[in-house]
Amino acid sequence: MDGTRGDDGHADGDPAGRNKAPASQAPESRPAGTDADRGSADTPVPAQSPHQPPRPKPAPDTGPDPAPDPSSEPASGPAPGPAPKPAPDTGPDPASDPSSEPASDPAPAPDPAPKPAPDTGPGPAPVPSSEPASDPAPAPDPAPKPASPSRPRKRRILRLLGALLALLLLPLLTAETALRINYTGDPAPGTRTRHRDALWLGHAWVDGRKTDRDVRELARRLRDTGIRDLYVHSGPLEHDGTLPASAYRKAHWFTDAVHRELPGVRVQAWLGDVLATETPDGLRLERAATRTAILASTRAVLDAGFQGAHFDLEPLHSGDRDYLALLDDLRDLTHARGAVLSVAAHQIDPLPAFHSFWGTTTGHPKWWSQAYFGQVARRVDQIAVMSYDTMQPSQGLYGGYVAQQTSLALEVTPKGTDLLMGLPFYHENRFGHWAHAETVPAAVRGVRLGLSRTDAGRARFGVALYVDFAATEADWRAYRDGWAATPPTAS
Repeated sequence: MDGTRGDDGHADGDPAGRNKAPASQAPESRPAGTDADRGSADTPVPAQSPHQPPRPKPAPDTGPDPAPDPSSEPASGPAPGPAPKPAPDTGPDPASDPSSEPASDPAPAPDPAPKPAPDTGPGPAPVPSSEPASDPAPAPDPAPKPASPSRPRKRRILRLLGALLALLLLPLLTAETALRINYTGDPAPGTRTRHRDALWLGHAWVDGRKTDRDVRELARRLRDTGIRDLYVHSGPLEHDGTLPASAYRKAHWFTDAVHRELPGVRVQAWLGDVLATETPDGLRLERAATRTAILASTRAVLDAGFQGAHFDLEPLHSGDRDYLALLDDLRDLTHARGAVLSVAAHQIDPLPAFHSFWGTTTGHPKWWSQAYFGQVARRVDQIAVMSYDTMQPSQGLYGGYVAQQTSLALEVTPKGTDLLMGLPFYHENRFGHWAHAETVPAAVRGVRLGLSRTDAGRARFGVALYVDFAATEADWRAYRDGWAATPPTAS
């Protein structure tokens, strides 16, 4: 139970009852130069040096020689032979030879075609050649690789993990099997109400929301049952231990109305808060000033007409010595006032030291050791086990778990202390509690089986129903039929 749940008894889930450069773009390509830039930079036209001798020109071919002029020839001598013909010209046509031109500067060469700018971005995929590529020579077969030395190691690690998992699951499977077996058999005759049962009530009974008519209806439901104590939510405590009177401003009206309609039924102030044991915020029992303030708050609720104080402080770790010291002081206070001191208690280790294992693995040691449970039980008048939110997935396992818890608690609770086992009068589906498994019939049967096997004749024993505002007619019927139908004589 979130024991301090509260506006209608409790705040859901709160034991206190309080109520997540652009990708840089590709650089732009540098612009290519102009045509003139490329012509001058890429293909310069060399100028002819003035100190270089000119290339010899071939004699121009002007056709056949003209007829000799007789007047210009000497009168004597042999006639001259024909003039030699020039060698055939194999060079370029004089018209195309630049050397045949006048000595002016040659015309500039035409600019070459412009070069494309360099490609700085991703280009198209290369087009495969249409020519068939010759097959490469086959590569020699690689030498076989030796087996990786890590594979055997991985197999060893997996085997080790499997063995560890089996070691963890084996005790769990064994325990679950034992719980199912624990749910078998028949309860002993007479293992029913001892008229020491209790009911947790929501905050609406003391904050002005309920009326006399509601009290009469409550009385009608509770008559002929074994319920003797009502734990009415009157907190929560502040984290410093104080309690504002406005939290229970209708306490006098309610206690008077209950005494009128249900004589013999006691009304206790249900006080609680979340402890700072697993979170930074919460009530700190290690502070003496906090414990002193809790004592003052207890005096105040007794002055308001309550006949006892019922404490539910969570999460309370097994072995907490400050809690035991607080209980010692509270017992002295309540007994001096003729009032009752009762507490809501955590479940007992289903396996030895299970709270230590669970606390190490989850940070939340849900259970108490059996020895610590006994230390608490010896300091109070009533101890009510919150025997729900057990994580059991079926009625058979849940009932067997309740039977086990009943036996474990009976073994260490003094005969002079009332031991009450909690019944789940609420219906939620979440981790830790499944409504189809944690039912009132399964819990009642488990309580009776545990009582039968451990101390069937115990007088100071009962059940505690959690909680009035969430209960259904089926819950009340299961309680009556399974536990309160044939009440024995009260001891």
